[in-house]
Order: sequence, then C-alpha cells, then structure tokens
Amino acid sequence: MALLLVCMLMPPRASATNGSNLIAVGPTSRSMGGVGIAQPMDAISAVFQNPAAMFDHSAGSASTVNFAGTLLVPSVSTRVTNPDGLYAATSEKTIYPVPAIGLTVPLGNLPNQWRFGFAAYGVTGMGVNYKGTVIDDSTAFATPNGALPLVATKYTNLSIMKFVPAIAYQFNPKWSIGFGGQLSYGAFDLGSGTSSGFGVGVQPSVLYKPGKQFSFGMSYSCPQGINHQNITDFDGDGSLDDFRIEAPSQIGIGMAWTHPDERLTAEINGKWIHWSQADGYSDMDWRDQWTLGIGIRYAVVRDKFFVTTGYNFGGNPLRKHSNWGNGSTKIQGKNVPNYYYETFRIVGFPAIVEHHLAMGINYRFSDRFTASIAYMHALENSMSETGSDLLGRPTTIKSNLSENGLDFALNWSF
Repeated sequence: MALLLVCMLMPPRASATNGSNLIAVGPTSRSMGGVGIAQPMDAISAVFQNPAAMFDHSAGSASTVNFAGTLLVPSVSTRVTNPDGLYAATSEKTIYPVPAIGLTVPLGNLPNQWRFGFAAYGVTGMGVNYKGTVIDDSTAFATPNGALPLVATKYTNLSIMKFVPAIAYQFNPKWSIGFGGQLSYGAFDLGSGTSSGFGVGVQPSVLYKPGKQFSFGMSYSCPQGINHQNITDFDGDGSLDDFRIEAPSQIGIGMAWTHPDERLTAEINGKWIHWSQADGYSDMDWRDQWTLGIGIRYAVVRDKFFVTTGYNFGGNPLRKHSNWGNGSTKIQGKNVPNYYYETFRIVGFPAIVEHHLAMGINYRFSDRFTASIAYMHALENSMSETGSDLLGRPTTIKSNLSENGLDFALNWSF
C-alpha cells in the first residue's frame, strides 16, 4: 500500500526510451528487451503488455502481487552554434524514481476461466533542465522589440502515470481475451509551473497458445489526451497558452517459444506507435515508430535461479529539419518563429535514443516469493539540425542522449 501511495503522489520524470515511452514495466520485461506480449513473467508486465496473458505469467493460477521500481539516470546535453560562438551545456543529472505495483487474482470457483488484474505504473516521461547554464541566456538576441532568449525553453518535464484495472477470460487452454481500462494522470511543466490532468482509454488484447511451446499475443491501446492549461507563452503575446498532449495509439504483437524442458524461454515483440497523429507529438513533427524487442530467459538452476537478457530497438521519432528560414510554424494554432520551434523540439524534447541493451536475474526464494533485479543501458544517440536564427544568421542545434536504468521487484504468490 505504501508503494501504491507513492505511485499516486509522485509521478515519474523519466527521459525517452521508445520515444517518450518506457520500453517496459518491471525488471524482467525490461531486462528482456521490453517483451511480454506473448509470455509475461509477472503480474505488472501482464497487465501492461497484454491483459489476456494474466493467466500465463509465472505465478500460474495463483494470486500474485508485484512491487517494482526503476531508477533512471539519463545523460542529456545540447549545443547551439552561431556567429556569436558555441553555447554548450549538460542538463542537470538526476536520478528519477519510477514506481510500479501490480496484482492478478482468479475470480470465482474456476480460477482458470476469469482473472482480474490491477497495475499502477509510470509509463511516459521526458525532460531537460538547463537552468543556470549558458543555454539559459535570456538576452542572446538584441532585437527592436527587446532582448530575446537563446532557446525556446530551458526546462521541460513531462510525466504520465497509468492506473489500469483489467479483466481476462479464458475460453480454453488455447485462447484467452483481455480488456484493460486505462486512467492516465499527466503532469507537464515548461518552466511556468506544473499543469496536470487526466485521460482515459482502453486496451483490448488476445492470447493464443497452440501448445506448451508456443504462444502468440496481440494488444492495442487507444489514444489518451490530456489538456495542460496555461503551460507556456508560445506566440509571445504575454499570456500563457494551453498545450494538449496525447498518449498515442499503439499496436503490439508478440511470439514466445519455450524449450520442452522449460528452462529456456525466448520472445520477440514488435510495436507500432502512432506518434504522427497524437496531439503534441504531431505538433513537434514526430513520425510513427516501429519498435523491436528480443528477450531470453534461462533457468541456471531449474525453478530457482534465472538469468535474462534482451535488446530493444526503436527508431528516432523526431523528423530532421534542415535549412529552416525566418518564417514561423504553428504549435496548436500559435505561430512560433522557426528557430524557437526547432529549439523547442531538439533542445527541449530530445527523445532520440534507439538501441537498448539489458540484462537481469530472478531468484525464487520459495514457491511464494521471488526477487528480481535488472540493468538497462540506452546507447548514446545525437541529432543535429542547421538553419537560421532570429537574426537570419546560420546556426546549428545539436542534442545528445543516453540512459542507464536499474530495476528491482519483489513478487509474492498466495
């Protein structure tokens, strides 16, 4: 209950993984490259990835509860180069905690027919903090209307928590369906104070197991929009504007294989994330993203000690713009000078990492209690653009991002 209270009171501020979405929730799924649509390993990843698979995680037909947490440490830097010189800075480095809780329980007298689940977890986040650095220069440009800052924003902070009640029905040992109701809580800050709100959505899913060795899953999440009021002054008219951020729709498919001796499980997942039609992300010209997750779990000591490893790839969703001029671009109906539009995208929201490597261990102390730990590293990626600044001079904007993450979980069955 204490961790659930933390989930409610402290939404995470994390940085980008697949775009702004975490590749997975829970150490086992993350250490396996974000897989779990076809074969989740715990209650949290079952509810997150595929509610129809709540019958099929490692607890079997028993009731189970998971407490998990992630410590994310992103490394973000940026540089702006113009005729006045080089402005380079590193965003304040902070450890961001991302809590999660999940449970699944059988319903009725037939535990393998109906199952209920609930999970609360941080799923989306990104942000930078260049306050007090050379990027935080409010008088970089001298214009007839007064001095103007170097970049559109020096501070961004977006976080989204999801609260998901879910239910699943198993027709027979081969087929099951699931349905999750998603309540999203989002907090957004662009330096003028935090604005928060709620969005709702649904997640239908299906699982097919033709036999003991193979399983196939599919899950869909609908878009969920949150309107953040009085977030920043986009058009410079002296009043704060609203900004609507929409968690995009996504479709995920997965296939898992288990060796006949049940010591080795391998899974591959693919997801399509519809950034290009999601409010907020479409305004920043994000493209749709395909992601690939590959994971392996092996029992070093049968039913006792497991090692996991995985890889995840998701292409950079930010479209690259080159040679922009002195015109303007609309952000949700507000005209923003092209230079500030590009610094808003590249400096403020550099969600550009692509390759993730991960590994972890699970140790089963008893039939009722298992502990897990995992490490994930997102390889550094950079993005650079060239164009004209507010004075019509050539300028280059570049951002770099890499990430490290440590995950842990405690799992009980009863």
